[in-house]
Amino acid sequence: MSSVEAPVTAPEADATSAAASTAERKPSPQVSFTVQVKSEFVLNERPSCLVQEQPSSDNGGDNGTSKDDRKPNRGQNKKRPRDSKIAHADKACLAVVRGEQCPFEKSDKGCRYNHDLKEMLANRPVDISKGEGGADWLKDQCPFWKKNGYCQFGIMCRLGEDHINMSTGQNLCRTIDESGNETIGLPKPVVQSAEASSSSEAAEKPKPGTVLKHQMDIKNVLSKETTNLLRKNKYPFVCKRHYEIKKGSKDNKGQAAPPVVTSTTPALPAKERKLIDFRDKVYVAPLTTVGNLPFRRIMKHYGADITCGEMALCEQLLKGQPSEWALLKRHPSEDCFGVQIAAGHADQFTRLAEVLANEESIEVDFLDMNLGCPLDLVCNKGAGACLMLREKKLRASLEGMLKVLNCPVTVKMRTGWNDKEPIAHHLQRNIQKWNIDGVGAFMVSIYWLHGRSRLQRYSRSANWDYITEVGCSQSSEFNNIPLIGNGDIFSYSDYEEKILKNIEKCGEDGGVNNLIPCAMLGRGALIKPWLPTEIKERRDWDISATERLDMLKDFTKFGLEQWGSDQQGVNRTRRFLLEWLSFLHRYVPVGMLEVVPQQMNQRPPNDLCGRSDLETIMLSKNCADWIKLSEMLLGKVPDDFQFEPKHKANSYK
Repeated sequence: MSSVEAPVTAPEADATSAAASTAERKPSPQVSFTVQVKSEFVLNERPSCLVQEQPSSDNGGDNGTSKDDRKPNRGQNKKRPRDSKIAHADKACLAVVRGEQCPFEKSDKGCRYNHDLKEMLANRPVDISKGEGGADWLKDQCPFWKKNGYCQFGIMCRLGEDHINMSTGQNLCRTIDESGNETIGLPKPVVQSAEASSSSEAAEKPKPGTVLKHQMDIKNVLSKETTNLLRKNKYPFVCKRHYEIKKGSKDNKGQAAPPVVTSTTPALPAKERKLIDFRDKVYVAPLTTVGNLPFRRIMKHYGADITCGEMALCEQLLKGQPSEWALLKRHPSEDCFGVQIAAGHADQFTRLAEVLANEESIEVDFLDMNLGCPLDLVCNKGAGACLMLREKKLRASLEGMLKVLNCPVTVKMRTGWNDKEPIAHHLQRNIQKWNIDGVGAFMVSIYWLHGRSRLQRYSRSANWDYITEVGCSQSSEFNNIPLIGNGDIFSYSDYEEKILKNIEKCGEDGGVNNLIPCAMLGRGALIKPWLPTEIKERRDWDISATERLDMLKDFTKFGLEQWGSDQQGVNRTRRFLLEWLSFLHRYVPVGMLEVVPQQMNQRPPNDLCGRSDLETIMLSKNCADWIKLSEMLLGKVPDDFQFEPKHKANSYK
């Protein structure tokens, strides 16, 4: 690590030639979208500490496209490289890991997992913290062994030499003896009963012989019973499906018409509605893929007040899909947490609200309806931004959910389908006129507006003039609905200019501006996770490369804790880390800037040289350098490892 920390100083001759060449360049139409960096940090050639690129390619943050490729860079890389699946025979049977008899070993089909611990021990690779190129900072850092005294991955753990008997492959565990002392041995794990674990006596002093087994402290884990009911379509819903035949209802062709969820839909028992005040808060918006739980823990560390899970599809949630329910998981540090849901039908919203309201293991402070997702996959199902155009569905969805939930329902929308015909101001007035119970009360129902249309996706700057217009255009005849503006908040200056100053404006008729002082962060949080600190302390933080590396170390530990410390968990942690690095590299340190602060739509110039080798690597647009950075944190990658970011960088076009 010492070589990474070594400072890099560009030679004076190189700096002079770089400045001269910069002055001789012809004005470019993109110059306003380029970050103005001090000349001594801009070189004519790629810094030597970076992975040297092939002359014929530009394998960088814009997904490795050639410089001569003129196709628009947008959407997703659907054919990006993936990790190969790990064969079942290469995984240990978890029953054997626990020291128990496998219940499937003597069955007709047998167990598809490996029971031979000695064979697995002989073929086990060294820990990722050891060997040549190992991440030595991870030594003794197995999150489960360190925190709970038992790692459920056993011999498969890539940090497991501390809790594995290296002669037999058996898994170790920490126990409490009769005198209350902690011992390490090989006893069969004994799990406390539900009654014992719930008692205060058991919580204060574990019983002798009790294994300190890993207990997930993650909230919003759906019970197995509910998962099975959803999978088998046997959950006792009150709300009917939109395609179920309603007796006595006929359409113009004489055929049975599907029912519509209305205010007459049976409701669950009324509950006291919670209130949330979003004013003067920093709110991290839902971020697909990169807005995962470990990332949100980082954001809480830097001062975020409100967090929200990634967008989840109702259709998959109602089927009990575990990967979709994982998007609703919540860490205890997230004291104000919401979930974002996308659906195309009112019954889907309402039925999911029933599950959230009924399940005691699910704790959410608010539910956010997604009316802004621009992806074709979502819009083609009538969800996302398409739901803005289907007001009957939207009204029925709001009525159904507010009747069931005891938490606020927020609505995320865009300016409209295209930027030439914005409709958000009409839609918010219609929501007012519907006069739904629960809408309009102070902070009971709120909506936030992304200052771009669906067809814009994330290109061009957000239209804050229109956001202010929407905030001033609500009807005075009905209850006002608070509005949160969203788009291009990248510094405290942006927060002050785009939100605080616009709040002072009001409509021509002297009406009230319902825009509230809430800093909602999207891509700004991905590029500058410490942005909540900057906003609260009203400063531009010249954070050092070492501090940023410590942040990535925390993410790595959180990732291993979330996705597992086996090879599959390491692979997932690395992939999510690389996805985040595809945004992080866009940040240019304050000390290198000619003009402060950097703007969201400004692109860093090529061949930047930082104030240290580590800072230079963090500025690189090359995927190979991101992989090199991940190796510092998670050890060497396989020789055939490849990475391409999921999201293409269309925001600079």
